Amino acid sequence: MLTPCSARLAIPPPDMLRVLTLSTLFPDATRPNFGVFVERQTLGLAAHRDVSLRLVAPIGVPPWPLSRHPRYRAFATVPLAEDWKGLETRRPRFAAVPGIGGRLHVAMLVRALLPVLTDIRRDFAFDVIDAEFFFPDGPAAIALGRHFGVPVSIKARGADIHHWGHGPTAAQVGAAGRAADGLLAVSAAMRDDMAAIGIPRERISVHRTGVDLDRFAPVDRHDAKAAIGIAGPLIVSVGALIDRKGHATVIRAMTDLPGTNLLIAGEGPSRPALVADIARLGLGDRVRLMGSTPHAELPGLLAAADVMALASSSEGLANAWVEALACGTPIVITAAGGAAEVVTEPHFGRIAAREPAAFAKAISALLADPPAPADVRRGAERFTWAANTDALYAHLQALVARRG
Repeated sequence: MLTPCSARLAIPPPDMLRVLTLSTLFPDATRPNFGVFVERQTLGLAAHRDVSLRLVAPIGVPPWPLSRHPRYRAFATVPLAEDWKGLETRRPRFAAVPGIGGRLHVAMLVRALLPVLTDIRRDFAFDVIDAEFFFPDGPAAIALGRHFGVPVSIKARGADIHHWGHGPTAAQVGAAGRAADGLLAVSAAMRDDMAAIGIPRERISVHRTGVDLDRFAPVDRHDAKAAIGIAGPLIVSVGALIDRKGHATVIRAMTDLPGTNLLIAGEGPSRPALVADIARLGLGDRVRLMGSTPHAELPGLLAAADVMALASSSEGLANAWVEALACGTPIVITAAGGAAEVVTEPHFGRIAAREPAAFAKAISALLADPPAPADVRRGAERFTWAANTDALYAHLQALVARRG
């Protein structure tokens, strides 16, 4: 285990791009599925031959005694510094004061990060700060970039704009967007949403997610269903059990899909309401909440499904959409975020209204006339981690070159 001032890596050659990646959305031992797509992107960039990277993944914890609540208590077991899958990683805590709409998150994050980045900079003179979630990471990165005299890039992913870009923290999000040296969005739709809150559209580049096309791939669907104890048509939903993901809509659609099973992979505060819905609708024998599912198990689950359905009210560009397509499984999704940028052909699935009848109709159509898995997979072949890495490297390198 690393400690904050020991076990330093060798100083990188001067021609390497030295990146300080900052993300409050990142996995740790207590939350292995939290921000796995940020983790995968960061690992890809760190592996680039011309990049040396350090990761700072802060954890927000409320003041004592709320910090002793079971929801937060496990964070005490997460080390402040560690080697995480080959990344030299710091995990400083910052005070996330509840009940005030996030107004102090940025100030508390800057306060926690300033000594950490000062220590890192003693032997790693990072050239650029790469903030991988817009709030509170983005505004904090702007303040830190000014302090250390380095450019800052901020990426928008979805809820960081849809939630934090409105209400009490809207001014901080907007100001950070206007001050950033570089801006990224996971989809063109996300870029439009950023522009709608006053962030200059012409300064935003679309930077799409990637998918591991080796891990997420079609298999024999009959065998895959047998491996999880399912016979007959199977619908899968993947996402946290929160209202925004729309699991209740898909569950209610099941009343019009007799003989069809639904598995929902995810955990969250909506579980009691969803359990009640399943019981009230008499779907207990066909609908199952699987709980938190390791990301490593998703390829088999998605490849077993005839359809992946997700009725989100908002998204940037959901990784689950692309992972399903890579497995040869068509998707039924709402028009949220970059949906129209993913479902560009009928083989790839349907975009439906966020209501049970519309989802049932779209799912029925795909079950009645299923596209060939190879045709569905073409929808994912546009999204590769290699392209993601190359685009991110070029973006960050250009920011540093512009500073001279």
